[in-house]
Amino acid sequence: MKKIVFSIFMVLVLSSVLLAAGSTESEDSGKPLDQISVTDALGRELTVPLNPDHVICSGAGALRLCTYLQAQNKVIAVDDMETKRPKFDARPYALANPQYKELPTFGEFRGHDNPELILALNPQPQVIFKTYSAMGVDPTELEARTGIPVVVLNYGDLGGNRKEFYTTLRIMGKVLKKDARAESIIAFMDKAIADLEERSARASKNSQPSCFVGGIAHAGPHGIQSTEPAYPPFMFLGADNLAHDPSKGYKDLQHADIAREQLVDWDPDILFVDISTMQLEDEGNAINELNSDPVYAGLKAIRNKNVFGVLPYNWYTSNYGSTLANAYYIGTVLYPDQFSDIDPGKKADEIYSFMVGKPVFTKLNSCFNNTGFARIFK
Repeated sequence: MKKIVFSIFMVLVLSSVLLAAGSTESEDSGKPLDQISVTDALGRELTVPLNPDHVICSGAGALRLCTYLQAQNKVIAVDDMETKRPKFDARPYALANPQYKELPTFGEFRGHDNPELILALNPQPQVIFKTYSAMGVDPTELEARTGIPVVVLNYGDLGGNRKEFYTTLRIMGKVLKKDARAESIIAFMDKAIADLEERSARASKNSQPSCFVGGIAHAGPHGIQSTEPAYPPFMFLGADNLAHDPSKGYKDLQHADIAREQLVDWDPDILFVDISTMQLEDEGNAINELNSDPVYAGLKAIRNKNVFGVLPYNWYTSNYGSTLANAYYIGTVLYPDQFSDIDPGKKADEIYSFMVGKPVFTKLNSCFNNTGFARIFK
């Protein structure tokens, strides 16, 4: 009789294990999660759990997007970028969510995931979101080695690839059951950009000052010669950006290094400096260059003290909230009458509160000696 009871017990245990192995369960309810089909950025048709309880975000910007969608509580591990405690940090999503620094790591930054570390996580992620899939571990290989679906995303931008950015928000929103939040982010972005364009359109272009932005980060900090010809804030504002060829539109939204002599030849009325350059604590820092290099001494922007700091734009890829905040600040400099009702710091916090859940402008700016949204040389 005991043998029969024991045999029945073992059959029940084995059945339970097999059932668990064949389903993805909700941590909260213990019930299997519904499955949905999504097409990722590589065109792959994937079946993934709907509204997973546990996710990880691989690659530059993936965790930022998850934060925008208000799914922070689902994140169970991070890449090593999130656990570092640098002197400088310009990622509003990380400043607003210090708990990310305390989570276990699943690999190195820029998509260099460690399948063994992922498999050792407890609880296990039910979905992996991955941006910039050509970097680090191949998503198909990662999926094969972990048994976890990997949803590849196109990070996009606020220029010519804005549609791709919005598509990514919708894909993530669908999986995370944050569809309404995805649409509200898209609407917020569109409304802000339309407002910037409408305000600048009312300004007279006859007396429009010429401008240039330097010091833009690109895989690390750079000096004054580093720029982006189709810098989004300038594009939204219809600014007279000397580095931009209007015939190309957003097609030249790429990093560019211009010659010192070219900047001198252009001689912009106003210079903006991306304060990410302050990571270079020597003569390579754009502010130090402008202050000490005799080649730049004759620039009218230097002579007239029209050099202004803007918040870091590229920091573990593009910070969309900072892009909008910079555009409003630059608007107050280029078109003071049309932006007279804007307090740049308060506007930045309004944007950050919506995007990442907290007003972090002061905290971010203090990392850079409060040079953001300020006149550099007084």
